[in-house]
Amino acid sequence: MVVLRLKRMGRRHRPFYRINAMDRRAPRDGRVIEQLGWYDPLAKDDKQLSVNIERVDYWLSVGAQPSKTVASLLRRVDCDPKPGKKLQKA
Repeated sequence: MVVLRLKRMGRRHRPFYRINAMDRRAPRDGRVIEQLGWYDPLAKDDKQLSVNIERVDYWLSVGAQPSKTVASLLRRVDCDPKPGKKLQKA
């Protein structure tokens, strides 16, 4: 199963994360299938997050599951982390 999760980069006390599509069995900083973006928690708001939304939508459409953190980051860029569920109009 493929999951979308963060891979820690950077140095001590200066974290930097890459958003990746990875095999579920791979370790956190292990082998990556595809890099989908990055997240810098210590940067200013406009330079904090970059995501390739087209590729994220592709991975979600073929069944990849985002981690809780990646799902919250995807909501920040207006990307639905669960494309199968749509809001019901009453």
